[in-house]
Amino acid sequence: MTDSEPQEPGKAGRDFRDAAARHSARPARSLVLCGARLADGRTVDVRLVGERIEAVGTAGSLGTGQDSATRIDLSGYLLLPAPAEPHAHYDTALTAEPPGRPDLGRGGDSRHGDSRHGDTADPAAEDVQRRTTEAALLQLSQGATALRTHVHVGDVAGLRSLSAVLQARRALRGLVDLSAVAVPRLLTGAAGAEGLSILRDAVKMGAAAVGGCPDLDPDPGGYVEAVLEVAAEHGCPVDLHTDGSDPARLARLAAAVGGLRPGVTIGPCGGLARLPHQVAQRAAGQLAAAGVTVVCLPQGNCGVLERPTPTVPSRTAPVRVLTAAGVAVAAGSGALRDAANQVGRGDPLEAAYLLASHGEARPYSAYEAISMRARAAMGLPEVRVEAGFPAELLAVRGNELAGALSLAYSRIVVHRGRVVARTSAVREYCDLVGVRELGLPRQSQG
Repeated sequence: MTDSEPQEPGKAGRDFRDAAARHSARPARSLVLCGARLADGRTVDVRLVGERIEAVGTAGSLGTGQDSATRIDLSGYLLLPAPAEPHAHYDTALTAEPPGRPDLGRGGDSRHGDSRHGDTADPAAEDVQRRTTEAALLQLSQGATALRTHVHVGDVAGLRSLSAVLQARRALRGLVDLSAVAVPRLLTGAAGAEGLSILRDAVKMGAAAVGGCPDLDPDPGGYVEAVLEVAAEHGCPVDLHTDGSDPARLARLAAAVGGLRPGVTIGPCGGLARLPHQVAQRAAGQLAAAGVTVVCLPQGNCGVLERPTPTVPSRTAPVRVLTAAGVAVAAGSGALRDAANQVGRGDPLEAAYLLASHGEARPYSAYEAISMRARAAMGLPEVRVEAGFPAELLAVRGNELAGALSLAYSRIVVHRGRVVARTSAVREYCDLVGVRELGLPRQSQG
């Protein structure tokens, strides 16, 4: 019995190649996704024009094969709003290498160019750019068409890693939308003065949001105030790391950020799961009242926070408690094969699967955490499979959402109305006694 990547992708694969060739030859006039199944059970055709969904109709209703639209057969696929990745760490992604290999992604050294403002001619910056591009393409292939990565600024590396990430963003334009959150280590006291200056420079350079980890600063409250000051100056959102294990600190944070626009996101808040239930409920109520969004990391923690000790294991935020209190909860991937999680996959559908399998959310709500609520946390417009909405879509093989989350191997990704990635998996089985009598297939797609 074998389980392998296919050599022959079949009709959907030929449709994909034809669509890609036509898109590369001329600007797309329209694209029709034929025979797709929606989460509500309907089978439909979906016409995309430009970057938006123009029409959704019953299967076979949107024109014929004689019109000028490119057509892709999605029979056997479930069509969903595309996921988004609200919490990645691409500047450290893919650095879990065997001992002895130099790690160029940990800030490099100051002998290479201007460490404050970045110089992508040096090896450290080139390595960050390469790994950022590889990680972004991996997550795109898994369905995420919008990505937010947290990037360390300050210390020895200055703005080098941010510059490299922004270079990767420019190279990826048209395939996937990538934005960066500037993450300084210290912002208070004499040691924090340079960090505050670099944070302001990071926003001017192109960071879309300001963040960091108040838990690691000697003055967590002062750190939050400094971040909010920079955010107010530039009108940008705030995205902070916190374990959430100190309810008094969470209460002060909620009081400081309440009503701030653009909004405030915090995560991964795994420490909330270690608090007594009533204490966690009270903290969740305070976050809800302040309009704070929580991004949980079901696949593991991230390297910005101090790594858990054996007596204090990493936990996922208590999603049911937060949701019951009215907190908007999104889900991200966190570490992608770095020191914090050497086996991190970065797969948003796995994040949804884990929320559902651990009983934190039902399958539909778990999927919303990686799609609708993840996009909202990033300040992006809502996506529905309805006319007028952005053409940001994921087709995954399956007939219903629970099954798709369980066995989500074959995927087709649409970004801005264009097919940008395809992954296919085919299983083949050897001869087994009784297969013919039972009517079981020798080959299946997942």
